Amino acid sequence: MSTQDLVPSPVGPVDVEQAEAALVERYPRLVRIAYLVLPPALGRNRRVLTAHALVQRSLPRRRVPGPGIPGPRRTEDAVDPGYAYVRGEVLRQALIAGLPLRRLALPRRAQFPPLLPHVWGLRLFPRVGGADELALDQRLSRLSGPGRAAYVLRGLERQGDPEVLRVLAAAGVEDPAEALAEADALDATDDPAGQAGPGRAGEPDGAPGAPDGTPGPGTRAGRSDRVGEQGGPGRTGGRRGGGPGVGPGGPGSATGPGGPGGPARTREAVEGSAGGSAAGSAKGSTAGSAPPRRLSGAALLESDEFDPCALQARPTDLMRRRQHARAAFVAVVALVACGTLLGLPGDGWGRNGAAAPSYARNPAAEAALEPGAVKRVDPAVWPGATRQDFSVWPARGGLTGDSALLRRALAVWARPGGSVRSSATPGTPVGPPMGPPQLLFAGRVDAMRVVLFHDGLRAVRYAEPVEGTAGAALDFARTDAADTVGAAALVVSRAAGNVRYLTAPWVRETAVRDLLAPAKEPRRLVRDGDGVTDPVPSPAQSGGCARWNTLQVRDREGVRLLTDLGELAPARLLWGPPAAPEDATRPEARETWARTACRLTAVWAHGVRSVNAWRFARQPLPGGAGQAAWVCTRAETWRGTGSRVLAQFLVPSPEAAALAARSEGSSACGVRNPRVLAGVLWQAPGGDWFVLAAGSPDFTSLETSGGVKGRSDGPLLTLRAKAGARADLAGTLRDGTRMNALR
Repeated sequence: MSTQDLVPSPVGPVDVEQAEAALVERYPRLVRIAYLVLPPALGRNRRVLTAHALVQRSLPRRRVPGPGIPGPRRTEDAVDPGYAYVRGEVLRQALIAGLPLRRLALPRRAQFPPLLPHVWGLRLFPRVGGADELALDQRLSRLSGPGRAAYVLRGLERQGDPEVLRVLAAAGVEDPAEALAEADALDATDDPAGQAGPGRAGEPDGAPGAPDGTPGPGTRAGRSDRVGEQGGPGRTGGRRGGGPGVGPGGPGSATGPGGPGGPARTREAVEGSAGGSAAGSAKGSTAGSAPPRRLSGAALLESDEFDPCALQARPTDLMRRRQHARAAFVAVVALVACGTLLGLPGDGWGRNGAAAPSYARNPAAEAALEPGAVKRVDPAVWPGATRQDFSVWPARGGLTGDSALLRRALAVWARPGGSVRSSATPGTPVGPPMGPPQLLFAGRVDAMRVVLFHDGLRAVRYAEPVEGTAGAALDFARTDAADTVGAAALVVSRAAGNVRYLTAPWVRETAVRDLLAPAKEPRRLVRDGDGVTDPVPSPAQSGGCARWNTLQVRDREGVRLLTDLGELAPARLLWGPPAAPEDATRPEARETWARTACRLTAVWAHGVRSVNAWRFARQPLPGGAGQAAWVCTRAETWRGTGSRVLAQFLVPSPEAAALAARSEGSSACGVRNPRVLAGVLWQAPGGDWFVLAAGSPDFTSLETSGGVKGRSDGPLLTLRAKAGARADLAGTLRDGTRMNALR
């Protein structure tokens, strides 16, 4: 067989109306084909319903185009294109329905029980046949799906072998020849020597298949006669090589408009083909003297045993159905009862399961929301306390006795409504207090009533307008493990681009210092009796970086520098190596911070506790351009994770520092890893380009690869390069460890 024989037959374009007409006209034949191809293991009831469902789903949704280049015209192409298309779809779905479900494979629609048609309370199956039908059904069950399809196409549709191969290939069969071989093996059991083959039942033993005495279709030598036959639905003519006037059903068979084997073929025609009529038996022996003959498998395919349109009905298992109905009723009642109990308020289970009642009914939560239970620290406690942090702040402000205000603040903290503007620093829980919190401040600031709480882990700020409670705000900031400097101040108000601070009772002086003007003296900042400062322009609310106002506070141990980064707790500014940083108040520290302060925007609203700037290297510039400085800026957070590191390059000019590298979550420039390596591509005043790199003092050599290659001993490296060059930088520490550049 050639490869061309495996190409599906070009049936031409098919309209939806044409396919629908073919499906309605030949519906019984199509359902019979699907029933026969489906695996008998499904059971007769499911096979019947699935066969009807597959045929009804075979109607195309739109016009089916024909082949781009029509192939050569064959005698088999006389079949109705609409019927050919629908039959191919039925075969394809029936073959898919017979495939086993696999664990990792996506199931197909045809493999599931059909949704429609569906029958409740009845079992449907075709009429019961005889022993021959039962034997054929058993033999078909031993075939594969493609094998059954080949047998049905050849026996029921009167298809020749080439056409069977083409139809099977078009239906998605991987090996049509193997399927045809299975059908041949079944035919061999149906057609023993001396008996008629499919479509020739009723001829006497030894009847010639052709006038010249060549073997007839009932023998294996006559199997090649199927190559040219095409007596299926919509076709005319019979098998080549048959005797004159003898049709596929044998002498005396009835032939309808659909051609031999078509839908018009009747039960009497099958019986006539089996030798039931006198005309069909007169050729072999005297009338009435011939013994009854066994029907061939192809003739049995027309039997009522395989007709899913002529059905019998029986009830399902009535006792089991009654038990299932009772069980379903009990399950529905139990589900309704459980749902009712889950939705009940009070002592029933709510959506929180076995949790305690809501805050208003829980004793501990009720105490936390009671204004009278709020902790108030006496002003005389902090001077003699062993530690100075938020836990020793006294309750200050003119509204500390306003129980209604405190009750509203606690209620909004526990259950903020949809109109409340809430914010929290990263890593800060926003739940209600675990117990009665400590009151730090309650008073009127600008046009707002402000309340500050502390619960040991968080500082919480509640603010509401003086006129009414609409537009309330709630801010959370994590402040656990705060020391004397970390608890030196809190933001109490933000309004019109300004910020007010509430300072700790141990703060002796407050001033405002512009970080971008290191030589300028700080400006004194006035505080009221409660420790609230005058408004200060906030860098976090300014649109540019023309100035950077910081809060300078003095306590008994020295001067500290704090900056507002858009959070409730200001961040501390430090200077020096990671192992021993100090407050950035010395002239050298202020000069460096003046060049790097604008980079603090990279850590706004990030839960920053402190920011340290460390000048880890100085490097001479090529061409006598002066000496550059390398600064590593590390921002530590209150939560301990999410630290951000910036490596900056400062040339000898008043311009802002250039960002060389940045990283988040890195341990570089920290106490655990006080090392850093960074590089930049720099253009000298003369126009030449250089790769400049520097590492902390622990580096013994630096090396670049990629676009620029070079090596140097020590923590500094200078290499000539081209504009736009890119290089990979790495270094070696004193202990021989390799370390890559910050990224």
